[in-house]
Amino acid sequence: MDHSGLYWKKLNDGRLQCEVCPRLCKLHEGQRGLCFVRQSKDAQILLTTYGRSSGFYIDPIEKKPLNHFLPGTPVLSFGTAGCNLTCKFCQNWDISKSREFDKLTEMASPEMIAKAANNNSCRSVAFTYNDPVIFLEYAMDVAEACRESGIHTVAVTAGYILPDARKEFFKHIDAANVDLKAFSEEFYKKICGGKLAPVLETLLYLKNETNVWFELTTLLIPGENDSPEEMHKMTEWIVENLGPDVPLHFSAFHPDWKMRDIEFTPHSTLSRSREIALGNGIRNVYLGNVHDKSASSTYCHECGELLIGRDWYELSEWHLDHSGCCVSCRTACPGFFEKDPGYWGAKRLPVSL
Repeated sequence: MDHSGLYWKKLNDGRLQCEVCPRLCKLHEGQRGLCFVRQSKDAQILLTTYGRSSGFYIDPIEKKPLNHFLPGTPVLSFGTAGCNLTCKFCQNWDISKSREFDKLTEMASPEMIAKAANNNSCRSVAFTYNDPVIFLEYAMDVAEACRESGIHTVAVTAGYILPDARKEFFKHIDAANVDLKAFSEEFYKKICGGKLAPVLETLLYLKNETNVWFELTTLLIPGENDSPEEMHKMTEWIVENLGPDVPLHFSAFHPDWKMRDIEFTPHSTLSRSREIALGNGIRNVYLGNVHDKSASSTYCHECGELLIGRDWYELSEWHLDHSGCCVSCRTACPGFFEKDPGYWGAKRLPVSL
């Protein structure tokens, strides 16, 4: 379904310039942007995937990953097609790099999605699998319908978005996981076909101008973005600019898409990066895509007691009181908690709308 885009302008040469993301694609009639889903047509830019999805699944919220937002609860997750970055390591490439709209088999209005979340006892809906920045009109309408039904919304995003679109998009979002892919312009240019600076601007915006709960994820790729020097620079920037309470997830790389010749991330690299981050003052640092119960669990930054025990996506222990404080020392744990945890566990359930 085609839907009018919100952010574009007409140039003097007759082309239309998309102003959703820093690419600023300049399009002739009929031409699509790099994301493939935004098209110049009939003297406007259209979102060509509005109301269409690659499928709906109920996931644990920890899979997004979000460890400090409604732990243990189920989240209704979906994506569309396309992406505005060209990451060579993409692990959802069959969706994000898709040029085949026949993959978008599920048709769903915003109201249908909110109803499905309610019917399946999901506390939130996640825009994920591909970046919601490129389908922001659809995502914002879904978020509005969810908000009217008491459902929260989650954006899993690379944060590659321009200021006007950023401001409007995040007004509709309750929580986000932002993929900070590396801490060098060289990596973003060579591996992702983008720039680091706009992502940092998004993080600063989230911290200073919104109430969105957000966490960070960095996929550590051997030899590309995992050096101790880069880890120090990145985590020092996070503490100085975002504060110590933003959770950071280090995920293990596995060979995929156009980077099949690189080995899996060693556990020792993940652990070393976690120790650097903790040493530089980040209070909650997690490891993903590996089985490490200790590095998946949450601890009180004041007294060190275990607050939330995790084994993969299963919650094994819960030591927060009803106000989200450590039961031992009453120090508040940063995050968005309800009085009791959810017990969805590690299940992944397909949903037909």
